[in-house]
Amino acid sequence: MPIIVHHLENSRSQRILWMLEELALPYEVKRYERNAKTMLAPPELKQVHPLGKSPVIQDGDTVVAETGAIIEYLVEKADGKLGPPPHREAILRYRFYLHYAEGSLMPPLLVKLVLSRVPVFGKAAQKRIQPMIDNHLSFVERELAGREWFVGDDLTAADIMMSFPLEAARQRAGLDASRPNTIAWLDRIHARPAYQRALERGGPYAYA
Repeated sequence: MPIIVHHLENSRSQRILWMLEELALPYEVKRYERNAKTMLAPPELKQVHPLGKSPVIQDGDTVVAETGAIIEYLVEKADGKLGPPPHREAILRYRFYLHYAEGSLMPPLLVKLVLSRVPVFGKAAQKRIQPMIDNHLSFVERELAGREWFVGDDLTAADIMMSFPLEAARQRAGLDASRPNTIAWLDRIHARPAYQRALERGGPYAYA
């Protein structure tokens, strides 16, 4: 049976579609649209998982939520494909980026997005958040100096995890040509056939 991906537009779940395309695992997409006023996920997602968030996948009787947990589940299902290279340093780097993407990089980007919707005081508050984001973007730029991927010589699930926050940063948080290593990395992932197939399956994606 194919894996069912409960996919919310313009969300972290686009990474799961890309991951499945890279792994060549069969899947179906059940697509959800955000509320036009609140931009929140629809209540129907709570029928899949109590948190009502996306991404969520169903693999037979197994339901898995949270992007990082889904990524690890899929790596195991694919017998380690897109997992870390078999070296301790690479394993540690891989593990770091799996957690860093959502644990450290994404939170200030989300705060900036929320503040952008707050009239008057939001603009002033954003100025205090931007230096935090800039620090992360400078760190990422240095990490990509001299190599094409975040871990080793080939694409791994760590790159897939890092895609959403860096695409969001390019869209609305100051990631531009002043950080050429990161922009080149984004161009590489966007050029991958599996990434492009995932866009076709998932529909419009504002951060691509």
